[in-house]
Amino acid sequence: MINYPKSLDTIFHKLYTHNILPVIVGGYIRDALLGIPSNDIDIELYGVSSLDKVEEILQEFGKVNSVGKSFGVCKMYYKNLDLDFSLPREDNKIASGHQGFAIKIYKNLDFKTAALRRDFTINAIGYDVVGKKILDPYHGREDLDKKILRSVDKQKFKEDPLRVLRAVVFASRFRMKLDKILVLTCKEMIKEKLLEELPKERVFQELQKLLLKSDKPSLGFNLLKELGAFSFFRELAFLNGQEYKEIFNSLDMLKQLSITNDKEFVILALTVITSKFSTIQTQTFLQRVTNEKTLIKKVLQLHTIDFDLDDFNDYDIYKLAQKTDIAFYAHYLHVTQKKKKIQSIYSKKRKNSMYFINQFLLSSVEKI
Repeated sequence: MINYPKSLDTIFHKLYTHNILPVIVGGYIRDALLGIPSNDIDIELYGVSSLDKVEEILQEFGKVNSVGKSFGVCKMYYKNLDLDFSLPREDNKIASGHQGFAIKIYKNLDFKTAALRRDFTINAIGYDVVGKKILDPYHGREDLDKKILRSVDKQKFKEDPLRVLRAVVFASRFRMKLDKILVLTCKEMIKEKLLEELPKERVFQELQKLLLKSDKPSLGFNLLKELGAFSFFRELAFLNGQEYKEIFNSLDMLKQLSITNDKEFVILALTVITSKFSTIQTQTFLQRVTNEKTLIKKVLQLHTIDFDLDDFNDYDIYKLAQKTDIAFYAHYLHVTQKKKKIQSIYSKKRKNSMYFINQFLLSSVEKI
C-alpha cells in the first residue's frame, strides 16, 4: 500500500469513470517506499490514446499545461501538488543525443512493457490506485532494500547518455552501489564519449542534484572517477591525490553548514570544487557545464578575493565587504581553512570590529 494525497482521489475517480486507469509511477513511488515526502507526482494513464481527452477531463480541476504534449505528457498544479499526467509509450532511438527519440503512444500497453523505457528498476515501480496494489515487474523494491542500482534494460539504458549522470546522482543520494552490469555499461558509454552529446544545461541539472540532494557529494565524484568520467570533467583529472582529498572533504563539510539558499550553495560548492584549479581551468570547467554567466562570474569573483586570515584590520574587513557578502564568504572560508585558525581569529576580536564579528566570525565559529 502506498500513501498518496487523498485529494487526488477526486481526479482518479473522474478518470476511472471514463475507463481510464491511473497508475502513480516513478520517483514518487520510490521516495514513498523510502519514506521521503514529495509533492511531485507522475501519473500514467492506461486505456486512453489521446491527451486531448485527458486535458478535457482534467480542466475542471485546474489549468492544464501541455508543454510536454509531444512526449505524451501534460502538467497541472493542484492543491500544492505538481502533477505530470502521461500516456504509456515506447521510446525508440533514432538520433544521437538526449532527445533523439521517436515516441509511440499505445492505449493498451501493459505496465511491464511501458516500464521497460525507465532507467532504473527503482524507478520502474508503479501503484495501481484502483486495485490498490504495487506493480513491480523488475523487482525495484528488492533493489531498494539491497541498495543496488540496476538498469531495467541495458540496451535501452545506453540510448540516453544522461542516464550515466543520473546513476551517479542516485548512487550518491541513496548510498547505493551500481551492479556489475551497470558499471560496465556506464564505462562503455563514457569511453564512447556519449557524454559529449549532452547539452550543458542537462549536465548542470544533474550536477546540481548531486550537490543539493546528496548528503555526501564526494561519493558521486568518486564514482565519476571510478567510471572514467573525468575524461569529460577533465580538469578534475589534473588534481593530485592530496588536492583531490582536500577539495572533496571541504565539499562534504559544506553540506553540514546551514545554507538554505540553493543558488548560494551551488555557487559555494563550485567554488570549492575549482579551488585548486587555475583561472583558465576554472573557466573551462564551468563553461562546459553551464551557460549561467552570473554564476560563473560569482565563482570567479570568490577565487580572486585575497583575504589574509593571519593579518587583517578593520579597513581590510571594509574592503572585503565591498567585494562580497561577508557571511556568504565565511562559509567558503570555513570549509577551506583549518578550524583552529578561525578560532584563533575569533580570540582577536575587538570592540570596533563588531560588523565583522557578527557577520563573519560568528557565522563560522558557531558551526565548529
